[in-house]
This record gives sequence, C-alpha cells and structure tokens, in this order.
Amino acid sequence: MKLTQIFVLSYYGKFLYAGDIIGVFDPGIFSIGDTLCTPGRKFAFDPLPTFAPEHFNRVRPLDTMKRKQFLKGMEQIAQEGAIQIFKTPYSGMEEVIVGVVGTLQFDVLEYRLKNEYGVDLYSEGLPYEYLRWVHHDGDEPLKPENLTLPGDAMLVEDYKGNQLLLFASQWSIGWTADRNKQLTLAEFGGTRFV
Repeated sequence: MKLTQIFVLSYYGKFLYAGDIIGVFDPGIFSIGDTLCTPGRKFAFDPLPTFAPEHFNRVRPLDTMKRKQFLKGMEQIAQEGAIQIFKTPYSGMEEVIVGVVGTLQFDVLEYRLKNEYGVDLYSEGLPYEYLRWVHHDGDEPLKPENLTLPGDAMLVEDYKGNQLLLFASQWSIGWTADRNKQLTLAEFGGTRFV
C-alpha cells in the first residue's frame, strides 16, 4: 500500500485520504512515528532513528510534593521528542537524567515544567558527551557490577526500558567495547538488534 493510495478508514461516514489531517483522541498510547490503519491490515515503516544526545543533566523537582507533576511533565515532553529521559537501573524516578542535542533544550524544559506543570527544577550538569544503545547476549538486563566500565561511564535505562551507556570520551567507548565482548554498542536508537 502506497501513501498516495486511499485510506479505507471511515471517520464519521467520510473516507480519509493520504495527507488528510484529523484529530485523534489519545489516552497516552500514541507516540511520534506511530502508524494508524484499518483493522485487519498491517502497515509498517522503518523505525524513526533516535539520535544520541550530547549534553546530559541530572534533574529533580525542588519540591518533593510535586513529584507527580514532575513525572507527568517529563514524560509528556519526552514523548514530544524535545528531550530524552533516562534513569539509573533498579532505581525510581525521583530524579532523572535528561539528554539533549543542544543546551537550549534544558532552558525550554525548565520553562515548560515551571509554566505548564508548576514544577521548579534542580538541575546538575553531568560530564557525559556520548551515548550508546546496548545489546548483549542473554535475556536478563545488565547490572553495573557485571560490566567492566571506566570511571567516566554510566549504565542507564530509557523510559522504554532499553539499556544504554553514557560516556565522557570516545576513548571510554573503545575501552568498554574491548573489555565487554558480550556487548554490542549502537550509535543510533530505533534500530533492531537481531
């Protein structure tokens, strides 16, 4: 099925065509890159690549009573694609690590959380500049104690549960790959490991 073909989706008695713009109620199940089509049909695009951020901050709400608003705002802004959020494995979401491509995105995050969700932030810069998606042999999630990592590397998870490594230098990436042969490190997300 080509995008130029007619969609056979009926919406209030009208047929929709490729390029039509409609509003869809979203109870939180749709994300950027999702495809909707008629029941019984399958349609798939190649996954959208997720580019690795180059700047990282540890972020938490100043007022711990605003945790719920903090989490809702962080998840909403991450789903929009403005930021990427990470957490350390086996920990909660009291604080998160935010990754962005440009530092101006930190200012936008702070402004939006304050004005849209009423949350003031504590933000601390982290020394990492590189991120790699991790695939390993085995079904169990990786644990930091099972890895040989340099002092300037950190194991994190994204909000989808994927495991990643943060690095402060290119040298650390090579060092980690040499000492952890069970790992495959990918520069871009959205790719499937088979």
